[in-house]
Amino acid sequence: MYLAPLNYDRFFKKVFKDLKIAKVFIEDFLEVEIESIEALDAAARFTDNASIVEFDYRCKIDGQYIIIDMQQWYKPDVTQRFFLYHALNTGLELETLPQKKLLIDRDTGKAKEVKDYRRLEPVSTLIWMVQDSLGFEENYMSYRLLPHTVVDFLKKNELWKQQDIKALLEEREVVLDHLRHTEKDIDFLPKNSLIFMFQKNIVKDEKIKKYHRWFEFAEMTRNEDNTEEDFEKFRGDEVFEAIIKRINKSKLKPDDMQYIDIQKEDMAKFNRWEEGVREQSKRQGKIEGKVEGKMEKAIESAIICKKEGVPIAAISRITGLSKEEIDKL
Repeated sequence: MYLAPLNYDRFFKKVFKDLKIAKVFIEDFLEVEIESIEALDAAARFTDNASIVEFDYRCKIDGQYIIIDMQQWYKPDVTQRFFLYHALNTGLELETLPQKKLLIDRDTGKAKEVKDYRRLEPVSTLIWMVQDSLGFEENYMSYRLLPHTVVDFLKKNELWKQQDIKALLEEREVVLDHLRHTEKDIDFLPKNSLIFMFQKNIVKDEKIKKYHRWFEFAEMTRNEDNTEEDFEKFRGDEVFEAIIKRINKSKLKPDDMQYIDIQKEDMAKFNRWEEGVREQSKRQGKIEGKVEGKMEKAIESAIICKKEGVPIAAISRITGLSKEEIDKL
């Protein structure tokens, strides 16, 4: 092994904590030119009873907050999990929102200070999916908050079946007017986005995009027999030279190598478990034809993993169950 796997959490964070690297990746994927970038704390506790939430990478660019999170393991709750992360990243803006004087306190007669929520900035959450494509064939899928009339317009079958193009254009204009609406900053909502990026789809895509090199590089590092010659095409690129330096095996510490061994062992057990679930599903007739990796319920998955001897921490990552819930199985 020449380079450690970029898709392992530890090395992913090690790479993206470099602001220059993160900046270029965001520019390549979002097709933007970033004037300023500021790294933000990646860990936060939101209530006394809440667990600490730790993002892989969090920053602010030109008036927009960005999360980059890498998901290597299968998790049945991935949609809800990252929607929550997305919402929490917005909530963290409370730390820096300015105060404004509003209303008169009845008891004191003085103006009351409250947060100025008009100063909230949009949030984009980029989820780097290593193996799971959520059943999509596209390179990525982006979700935004849009007026319900957009969805209604697309689903209105009788409108699309008719021959009257004038009626179609008229209704389209109504929908576009809703999208253009700006009163009370309502257009802030669609400026927020939740984007799932699918590595296994991107590396197979023949229409090479600027961001393709990032996922190709990551996929190459997954090969435990990768050599220095494999990455010759990335030589001379300042950003990738910096990445190579950060995950070069010769630069790693002993505990990094131990971490790699543990991850490999967990992954091997997970792959055996996944294959077993697929075969069981086929036998039971639950999945016909090509299997795209739909898993059994999280509890059933955890039981199988425990029988295979998968560590509790790994089972938790795989299934989304807490360690306490797994212990009770």
